[in-house]
Amino acid sequence: MTYLFTPPPTVSVPVVGRGERFPVHRIYCVGRNYEEHAKEMGFTGREPPFFFLKPADALVVAEAGQTATIAYPPLTKNLHHEIELVVAIGTGGRGIQAADAFKHVYGYAVGLDMTRRDLQNDMKKQGRPWCIGKAFDESAPIGPITPASEAGDIVNAAIWLQVNSADRQRSHINKLIWNIAETIEHLSAAWALQPGDLIYTGTPEGVNAVVSGDTLTGGVDGLVPISVRVA
Repeated sequence: MTYLFTPPPTVSVPVVGRGERFPVHRIYCVGRNYEEHAKEMGFTGREPPFFFLKPADALVVAEAGQTATIAYPPLTKNLHHEIELVVAIGTGGRGIQAADAFKHVYGYAVGLDMTRRDLQNDMKKQGRPWCIGKAFDESAPIGPITPASEAGDIVNAAIWLQVNSADRQRSHINKLIWNIAETIEHLSAAWALQPGDLIYTGTPEGVNAVVSGDTLTGGVDGLVPISVRVA
């Protein structure tokens, strides 16, 4: 088969302890999935889960022990950090029940859902899609994937983010409004999940702006932490 131009390389993420990399299919994100974050965004209660997507090439891989660099994006004056647990799907399926959800999980990683908050808020006011606020270039930094069997008690793990060594976000995965299994059930009712899908599961409270020169360091207990510098 020939192409009009050279296709881009497959986006992939390193796997802890493996030579093979995890090829990425799609990136799904869960909105407002921690109660306190929902409140700081002006919402309350356990609303039905909702999802948005980022392109696979929005990923920026932060290798273990290294600090990745992302550019401060254009058009915004209010770039926010959102630390998240990322679920890596290893076995696809449609209509997956929560009781079976973990059979489909390959592993977990630490991710950042970078957000052009001013542009997102403008789109909300106009009733338009959020893509310009969420799905821009380099908006999805991610650390290495840890296989599920090596990730420990992930459902009760602490999650945290520091900016320039100062605490910004700190919570626990057990505070997810829709937990990992429930999220997979709801997501797979709408889309057929595929091996290589990543699910950014939502962020806790404490989201705030970053500027050029800031270094973001975050983690989830049991996983390789992430470090990202904003250029």
